[in-house]
Amino acid sequence: MLSGKTIAVCVTGGIAAYKACEIVSSLKKLGADVHVIMTQNAINFVAPLTFETLSGNKVVTKNFDPDREWEVEHVSLAKKCDIFVIAPCTANVIGKLATGIADDFLSTTVMAFTKPVLIAPAMNVNMYNSASYKQNEDTLIRRGFLFVEPESGVLACGDEGKGRLASPHSIVDRIVDILKPRRDYVGKTVLVTLGSTREYIDPVRFITNASSGKMGLSIINAAMERGADVIAICGYVSVQLPKECTIVRVTTTEEMLDKTAEYAVNADVIIMAAAPSDYKPVYFSDNKIKSGELHVDFVKNPDIAATIGKIKGKRKLVVFAAETQNLVENAKRKLIAKNADMAVANDVTESGAGFDVDTNVATIVTRSGEESLPMMTKARLADVILDKISDVC
Repeated sequence: MLSGKTIAVCVTGGIAAYKACEIVSSLKKLGADVHVIMTQNAINFVAPLTFETLSGNKVVTKNFDPDREWEVEHVSLAKKCDIFVIAPCTANVIGKLATGIADDFLSTTVMAFTKPVLIAPAMNVNMYNSASYKQNEDTLIRRGFLFVEPESGVLACGDEGKGRLASPHSIVDRIVDILKPRRDYVGKTVLVTLGSTREYIDPVRFITNASSGKMGLSIINAAMERGADVIAICGYVSVQLPKECTIVRVTTTEEMLDKTAEYAVNADVIIMAAAPSDYKPVYFSDNKIKSGELHVDFVKNPDIAATIGKIKGKRKLVVFAAETQNLVENAKRKLIAKNADMAVANDVTESGAGFDVDTNVATIVTRSGEESLPMMTKARLADVILDKISDVC
């Protein structure tokens, strides 16, 4: 199942360090090439020889080892691994990673790592619930780090609550889920609208909004990775789209509607991640309007989602609801009004959500109910949306 995959497992100094033995053993049995890193405190709980025996590889315990062949070790390991797993991970290590400290093999390797980092925290319940820990965890989530939540129960210190390392099998299952290629969209065409539109008042002035296209780009990338052919109906964005998808550029809301309707006939799934302007000026001035008092009358633009909802047939339609209040209620109304199958709602005033950030805090609303999601990267949310389309719609 993991044949050909190289995995770094880092063990930090906590009583749960012994559970990492089962994680390493399970990964090895699944065919992975496992490299273990131990902090100096971890050595106090489990001997490096144990992990060398289980992994079949030399265990790294420090930055500079005269017995190893010369190599910029933390960089070379970062280059060859497919995922970096820290289990168990102490509050101290999470704090170091969040603040950018790079003073040992673990922290320097993570800083040089560009692929998924999975953290399995383990600590006292009061430490886990502390404001400083939550702030550090949120910082790492915003940067794209993945977490396996600890379990609740009686802890080593005698306290009871959340903070116990997640079970080894659940950690291994998460690793497999991250690394396994998902091709469930092979043979399907996904149409994604993204970015903002512009409604010009005169040749230099226009109304628009702050949409960056980051959420749409994340959906495009996720759909392509899962085998879909992707059509991107693109307004104004601050991101670069992959050349492998079909890109259709538009300026106004009416243009976005026309192109979406034109290309929707070839789509299986339509995801409306764009933020088109709801209004446009009644009149466009061919010449720049001189400085002074400006009076502009606006008229409502056509509703793209509602129009597509009327003609979608058996196609799956996903709409986004950017709200500032009554999140779920407004999303439910939009779901029905647009004849959509799913609404992805987010409060754009919430920290870590909304336009031009790399994270989002969303609630998935369908005909059968709603599910509130924790803060996650837009890349991760894109996969969740595609999962829900397959499972719910």
